[in-house]
Amino acid sequence: MASEEQLALSGLIKSVHQRLRDSSKETPPDQVWREHLQNEDLLRRYAVAMHTLATCYWDKTMEVSCKKDNSRIEWVVMKALDENFNYQHHPYEISRVRLLDVGSCYNPFSKFADFEVTAIDIAPAHESVKYCDFLEVPLCQSLTTDPKPSSIDSLPLGYFDAVAFCLLLEYMPSSDQRLLCCQKAYDVLKPEGILLVITPDSRHQGANAKLMKNWRFTLGLMGFTRIKIEKLEHVTCMVFRKSIFKEVSERWCRIHKEDYMTPVLNIPQDFNNDTMSNADDVQGEHVEKSVEDMVEIREMFGGLPFVDDEMN
Repeated sequence: MASEEQLALSGLIKSVHQRLRDSSKETPPDQVWREHLQNEDLLRRYAVAMHTLATCYWDKTMEVSCKKDNSRIEWVVMKALDENFNYQHHPYEISRVRLLDVGSCYNPFSKFADFEVTAIDIAPAHESVKYCDFLEVPLCQSLTTDPKPSSIDSLPLGYFDAVAFCLLLEYMPSSDQRLLCCQKAYDVLKPEGILLVITPDSRHQGANAKLMKNWRFTLGLMGFTRIKIEKLEHVTCMVFRKSIFKEVSERWCRIHKEDYMTPVLNIPQDFNNDTMSNADDVQGEHVEKSVEDMVEIREMFGGLPFVDDEMN
């Protein structure tokens, strides 16, 4: 069984995401996001919750249950190394993988010697993570940091071998903001660089197939080619490669477009009509959670992961 602390922390994460989506239905998402960035207390609590869940529950669950194959960290490391060191068509040589970890929280990839990690977050939970709002940060020709080394004020174009979005896109309250994140990832990647996307998905394989096909179509229009998709126990993992010639991926989209496909990045939660009537969970007041709430929390964060019976 999950502990009281684990349920409370997971509930806080879920409520923050849902509140952002709810607010964006009535207020422009950009304004909602700017206001969210001003709520320093909530950002701090969110960072502490994510750090605690990841290091005290999810990662330890992996070790105890021997489910390393379902770890999003292990998956990203394995694919990033394979797609960079074993890929024969790079127009350049790689000695260490330059990885941009967006929404890093506590910089979990820093322990791997084959990576040169730039870890960014709007609420860093570790001193090695730099403050940076990926939606707003300008892109330039070289990597620069703020005079205070705790933040990054710009990111370099065509610099990184890999960009990781581990449960990042679900934080964004609107499709347009998710699209902007992916476009910026495309811009900061080298030619043939890869974007690794981890998205929550506890449903059976194929249940969200149309949604994932639409993601492939949408990112294809941007210049990405999806080269891998894998369903783990509670997440779907994807690798997209930045095409040297954008026209190649665009042509694929024209050939394979189906009637339902549109250039948007929706997540399953976008189609949930339930809204939070107040900010009780966000403000720290206790709210009794239904079975449906528990299921949704598990779906969103089980992939980090929980053991099978923790949320039952």
